[in-house]
Amino acid sequence: MDSPIVKVDDKHLPLYRIVWVSDVPHFCGEEGCMHEGDYEIRLDVDDSIWTNRDDRDAVVEALTRWCSDPRSEGDGPEWM
Repeated sequence: MDSPIVKVDDKHLPLYRIVWVSDVPHFCGEEGCMHEGDYEIRLDVDDSIWTNRDDRDAVVEALTRWCSDPRSEGDGPEWM
């Protein structure tokens, strides 16, 4: 992984701030809701980023790379 930063919409977001990423789009049914159909990326300190499915998928992929076992990429000997 080159950087622990991922771009969501127009924001550069450090991966270490992400607590969880929603798997389904938001639906609350409230009349004035501005995030119907968006995916929530929950951050630390009670903050969230709302995004589309493509950016949500990119964040999940970046988190998977960032948190993965470096030995699984074939860099080390098999006995490690």
